[in-house]
Amino acid sequence: MKGNDSRLYDICRRAERGEDITIGFLGGSITQGSLSSKPETCYSYLVYDWFVKRFPKARVHYVNAGIGGTTSYFGVARMGEDLMMYRPDFVVIDFSVNDDAEAFFEETYEGVIRRLMFADFEPAVLALNNVFYDTGVSAEEFHSRVTDAYGIGHVNIKNTLYRRISSGEIQREEISPDGLHPNDKGHALIAGDVTDYIADWMDRVEKNGDKVEEINVCAVTPNRFEATVRYDISNTGDTNGRMTVQTDGFTVDTAEKKGHLDLWKRGWIGQKEGDRISFTFYGRTLGIQYRKSVRKPVPIAQCIVDDDTANPLELDGNFTEDWGDCLYLQSVLVEDVPKLHTVTIEIKKAENTVEDFYLNSLLIS
Repeated sequence: MKGNDSRLYDICRRAERGEDITIGFLGGSITQGSLSSKPETCYSYLVYDWFVKRFPKARVHYVNAGIGGTTSYFGVARMGEDLMMYRPDFVVIDFSVNDDAEAFFEETYEGVIRRLMFADFEPAVLALNNVFYDTGVSAEEFHSRVTDAYGIGHVNIKNTLYRRISSGEIQREEISPDGLHPNDKGHALIAGDVTDYIADWMDRVEKNGDKVEEINVCAVTPNRFEATVRYDISNTGDTNGRMTVQTDGFTVDTAEKKGHLDLWKRGWIGQKEGDRISFTFYGRTLGIQYRKSVRKPVPIAQCIVDDDTANPLELDGNFTEDWGDCLYLQSVLVEDVPKLHTVTIEIKKAENTVEDFYLNSLLIS
């Protein structure tokens, strides 16, 4: 496949000729723009605006596919609908503070990277690794093993903005009230780190000229998540036998979904004890996505996989934090070989509830 430098070279040539280019962003709350005073002051928009000014003849389009509180596991499942359908030319990926620093998320992150690098429209890709400002914690070590293998550069905020905070040059409270999400000043500083990196990268690519760069990469991880599909009411009725669903008490949510941030749509709703829904599918991984709500109490459900009643999994719709409802994604099954499975979800506790149990989707590969 064509390497990242060659892809960037092609983008620059097209932009200089005044053609259309699309700049895309996939990530969590920081990418979405959390704590920026308006959409135009978040780092992603500022990076897009830098492209607009760098290439004044081009028509530059902007796709922000950030969703707060979500990981690369959800990212690999939703990126077709939320990002890749727009065929972006340049993509910034950021899940470093949403993914845990562990092998599972190294594998889901590789799924995201592989879908971009093997896409027929050949986008250039840059990884952004944000950080918890009070601790320096992120998943950068696990993510960078993937990006290094694919020749993808990364901007590590731990080496830039976090270092300036640690040295006392900047006070953390100046840029982030909660130690994670940047304010306008923080977003501007992150955008500056990203655009400085891109400018240096472009300069280096320009010096190399039109040199076609091809790379061959074997998967770094078992790579079981690249082909993950998100199933909700929109695609469970016509899946060529891969997925069937039976409801007994659960109802479908037929409200229209309006954009990728309209989160609680196209799912199934359980209200009372005994409400059940069962899925039969062929695959090797399964994730269950449901709403954890701050409006408590919420029904608690139980999940049984392949009739294994000795090992039930609790799906608790009550959210213990207070920042808002959480689009929670729980990994249930990870196997090496795909086979036929059945999963049943049943409401087990629904006493004096003020909110329904909302099952968003199943993620299957």
